[in-house]
Amino acid sequence: MSKKGKVLVAMSGGIDSSVTALLLHQQGYEVIGITMKTWDYASSGGSKKEVGCCNLDTINDARQLAVNTGFPHYIIDIRNEFGEYIIDNFVGEYMAGRTPNPCVLCNTHIKWEALLRRADQLGCAFIATGHYAQIREENERIIISKGIDSHKDQSYVLWGLSQKNLRRTLFPLGKYRKTEIKQMAVNFGYEELSKKSESYEICFIPDNDYRGFLKRKVEGIEDKLAGGNFVSTNGKVLGKHKGYPFYTIGQRKGLEIAMGKPIYVVEIIPDTNTVVLGEEEDLQKQEMWVKDFNLIKYESLQSKQEVLTKIRYKDAGTFSTIEEVNGEIKVLFNKKVSAIAPGQSAVFYDGDDLIGGGIIKK
Repeated sequence: MSKKGKVLVAMSGGIDSSVTALLLHQQGYEVIGITMKTWDYASSGGSKKEVGCCNLDTINDARQLAVNTGFPHYIIDIRNEFGEYIIDNFVGEYMAGRTPNPCVLCNTHIKWEALLRRADQLGCAFIATGHYAQIREENERIIISKGIDSHKDQSYVLWGLSQKNLRRTLFPLGKYRKTEIKQMAVNFGYEELSKKSESYEICFIPDNDYRGFLKRKVEGIEDKLAGGNFVSTNGKVLGKHKGYPFYTIGQRKGLEIAMGKPIYVVEIIPDTNTVVLGEEEDLQKQEMWVKDFNLIKYESLQSKQEVLTKIRYKDAGTFSTIEEVNGEIKVLFNKKVSAIAPGQSAVFYDGDDLIGGGIIKK
């Protein structure tokens, strides 16, 4: 039996999770691999071949690596729990005129819980994933910080994890750059992993066509919602749109309306099936409210706290002041930011450390 204990590694068949398993095995952990079947894309009626973490090829790749290395591998089917929560939330948020982030919700409510349940069943002290983030204990808190590779850092999608779950979590890749991980794959004898293409789409929408997905999931959505009004910020009707769920805050392309100048979606009003269009300056805001927040670094916030706030995954972040007001977080940015999208995640940092995050309300 390993002195370091047993660890259950989430394996998608891609390079990051594969190197995670190989690294931990090399370091002396007793590794057990597990691949989660979250989504059957064929059932959604999409036009593309099933890709990513849910197709048979990647599942077989994960299993073969485990067999070659000499550790057990299991496949679990969590399509029902994934679909009931993540898919329903995804559709519901768009129908409410918001822009959801399903990866955050999946990590928070589905993947970690599913992994830890199986870890308990298999006698594993830890779970591990291939996220590019770092983790440590300090002042009796488990703290997540950014991965060394700023281009790959994934701390943004981890803000919802509980302290209880983080105490059993390992992120072996956080102290490495992607180029180093690719070289490790070669050194371990898996050069083909370093050449695998990576998917950045939502796992259940591999063709990246969320509008098509909504059309297939919401019966009659086009008939019910097509023909709503595009209006200006002062209420003037500018034209007709295809249905408010098919637009997102900050969208410029695909509006199919000519105004003689760049225009953007600045507000979505589901109750009246209205999409408000404006100029770039109309997207600029200095205040934001965040609900359903979770704290990582601290048990509670100071009365007012200076932080760096990210409002989307690839956002560089903007310095701001946050404070808790009536169970929500008020964010006052040091300068105006563009395209704050309700439904997306707002994530707060103290240097490289993840303070926590929540869902943008307005």
